Amino acid sequence: MPATPVTTRVPAAVDRLHFPPGFLWGAATAAYQIEGAAAEDGRTPSIWDTFSRTPGKVANGDTGDIACDHYHRYRTDVGLMSDLGLQAYRFSLSWPRIQPGGRGPANPAGLDFYRWLVDELLDAGIQPVATLYHWDLPQALEETGGWTARETAERFGEYAALAADALGDRVALWTTLNEPWCSAFLGYGSGVHAPGRTDPAHALRAAHHLNLAHGRAAAALRATLPDHARIAVSLNLHQVRPLTTDPADLDAARRIDAVGNRVFTGPMLSGGYPADLLADTAHIVDWNTLVRPGDEAAIAAPIDLLGINYYTPAVVSAPSPGGAAVNHAHGESDHSPWPGSEDVNFHLPPGDTTDMGWTIDPTGLHDLLMATSRAHPGLPLAITENGAAFPDIPTADGQVQDHDRIDYLHRHLAAVHRAIADGADVRGYFLWSLLDNFEWAYGYEKRFGAVHVDYATQLRTPKASARWYAGAIGANSVPSL
Repeated sequence: MPATPVTTRVPAAVDRLHFPPGFLWGAATAAYQIEGAAAEDGRTPSIWDTFSRTPGKVANGDTGDIACDHYHRYRTDVGLMSDLGLQAYRFSLSWPRIQPGGRGPANPAGLDFYRWLVDELLDAGIQPVATLYHWDLPQALEETGGWTARETAERFGEYAALAADALGDRVALWTTLNEPWCSAFLGYGSGVHAPGRTDPAHALRAAHHLNLAHGRAAAALRATLPDHARIAVSLNLHQVRPLTTDPADLDAARRIDAVGNRVFTGPMLSGGYPADLLADTAHIVDWNTLVRPGDEAAIAAPIDLLGINYYTPAVVSAPSPGGAAVNHAHGESDHSPWPGSEDVNFHLPPGDTTDMGWTIDPTGLHDLLMATSRAHPGLPLAITENGAAFPDIPTADGQVQDHDRIDYLHRHLAAVHRAIADGADVRGYFLWSLLDNFEWAYGYEKRFGAVHVDYATQLRTPKASARWYAGAIGANSVPSL
């Protein structure tokens, strides 16, 4: 069904925040959240197919079986991107579509879909940005240990080589992993994400093997891609803030920073796991056995760009004497996603919230960009996810006047602009998300898209925020606040 066209309108404001020449404007999606066609053309089940079919795991029993039917409607969706003026599109490849079962040769039909998508993007003048993994581990690999098994990291390297060999002549920017923190700690710690395990030792093992998978994939990409290709990883780094300046609260923030951020940035970008993380979690896992000689060197494979995903800051305090931790910052669960720091308290920062219950605080994005820039000088950054869910109720004529999302984007883009002015090397911004989609454990209840999707008819309707974002892209700027 044809999409409602977007009219690109550049606001006539005199005072604008202009971004550097060449700043890359895009939008992002993930395979399981939009593709559908879950059992077509050789695709086998992923852990999210299994998890979403488990009673009580996903709101309303929703699954990604159909989702946005992007598998059959990708030409329509690329047309929407073109109407928006997108310069880049960040999408993920479905591992079980490309390599059913996670082992063996590639599935030609699966590769063909991504070849056609990439060709359509290039014909529209849109740069394809491919993410190898956005949480859809082949179920067959989960049954042999999943990310708790070292073998999964080795299989991921082989999969990366298959994808790069098929698409490397047309895709110049590759991301290995998207938000491995969620894969490890929500998937194997709190259990609110697939595969739904709740063992702190499994969560830490998964984190190490995801790190190793990144290293194996980066090496495979380097060996397969043309010299001009660039390699990235996207991390949902937590902007951790102590509730007070009390030393106990400061230490709580240090602990969450270790297991929320430095568990990945340490080995990926600084050559090894931080000593305080190892000490905090030594009673949970034997790191000397888990991390083999050569692992940290492999994980530290050089990257060309660090993707940062940001939605809201984390405010933490020391454990309450004799009380249970307030620890539901990432979904309701009786199990903590913070191994070794299960007793740290999380607090909802003051301010307006999105439909996810997340506080809207663009200062967190600015501060995160600056801290990351200082910690890793010389490494280019990009915002690979940023956006908000709101109720988005269509009017009688089917339009969505999502002025709350426009305000959110405006303020966060202003924060990015301020970070650039303060010296952060930020190369681009990818809106999350292009389309309303399957929002993991929330099913179809939460809408992040710039484009409204009627799931019954699959009609796409650009929201007011889509038109606003098109104007920002066209002007390479946003109105000053």
